[in-house]
Amino acid sequence: MIERNNHSNAKMWKLLPLLFILMLQTPFAFAGKGGHKEVKLKTDGPYLFYTENNQMRSISVTKDLAIVDSTFRVGEEGYQFPVLSHKGEYLFDVKWRENVTRDKDHVKAAKKIFITSDPHGDWKSFSDLLKCNKVVDSNYHWTFGKNQLVVIGDVFDRGKDVLPIFWLIYKLEEEAAKAGGQVLFLLGNHEPMVLGGDLRYMKKSYQALSDTLQIPYQKMFGPTSVLGDWLSTKNTMQLIGKNLIVHAGLSKDLIDKGYQIPQVNELVSNGLFYPKSIRRKQSEDLKFLYGNKGPIWYRGMVLEKEKYDPISSDDVGTVLNYFGADRVIVGHTIFKEISSFFNQRVIAVNVDNKKNKKKHRSRAILLKRGKIYVISDNHSAKLQ
Repeated sequence: MIERNNHSNAKMWKLLPLLFILMLQTPFAFAGKGGHKEVKLKTDGPYLFYTENNQMRSISVTKDLAIVDSTFRVGEEGYQFPVLSHKGEYLFDVKWRENVTRDKDHVKAAKKIFITSDPHGDWKSFSDLLKCNKVVDSNYHWTFGKNQLVVIGDVFDRGKDVLPIFWLIYKLEEEAAKAGGQVLFLLGNHEPMVLGGDLRYMKKSYQALSDTLQIPYQKMFGPTSVLGDWLSTKNTMQLIGKNLIVHAGLSKDLIDKGYQIPQVNELVSNGLFYPKSIRRKQSEDLKFLYGNKGPIWYRGMVLEKEKYDPISSDDVGTVLNYFGADRVIVGHTIFKEISSFFNQRVIAVNVDNKKNKKKHRSRAILLKRGKIYVISDNHSAKLQ
């Protein structure tokens, strides 16, 4: 791990002479197993890694589809880098942050709390939702003041712009804090899937880059990477005032086993980079928390089929009382519209973002003055 300098007035890191640069000046095509259809690289990155002796490694794919792999020494003035979409469009600059820490398990609720989930690499849907609702401006700077933005997991997989979304959330955390607001990103089920090497939903262009570099894709987000290090500090359960946020849901078994929020957050983070098979063997805690009745997979709060072990109304009340919450807000399970259950004690905010954007349907909720509003890109209505 890099030795991080503690300059109280550090600005941005300064790039000193590159030690190594690899550039592929022509687009690379990856031929899959058995000679299947070739997959071209897309603009991607940067992937940043801490190395030894105050150095950092950066890997990116440029707009011209050249792979740039560089190592640089850490200077005293900081480090800032551009982020591009998979199409090569410049989006914004990000400042590397010297220190990242875990959010408190229980934070005070702001006057407005904007909550969405499961962006899954869909940059257009995610960024437009934030811009249309004045969470960010046209240049992706925080404009939500002292309010809160919550993203309930699952940036990885399915889409082509995983890194831009991660880097935007990373950037907005600092901007919001400076404005007196807060950005909270919670772990979904796809974060530990990818970090543990389960890549079944990953877009092929990411595999092409991984194979070119001969670095397993999950290692691009390993514990020595900037984003992996950052993800290891993310909570699985979060209390915001009386609102309990979790990716999938909370089973009665969770409280029967006596788990508390800080314990769940630490345990899930401890198993984040393990493959699924290792998690099962590592401890009974990880086996349960990463299982079907754990908080990143359990669907029984919103689905009634027997295979999901649906929770009863009485047990919802028991879970809420146990954690001191008025409601649980979840993502994970896709619904046509924002949905509520058990007299609005459970609210599900995951929808098909691309489809709902196109059809002007709900894509988020806003908690404001004790009321719950259903939000689309350009409309809001009180939750019925």
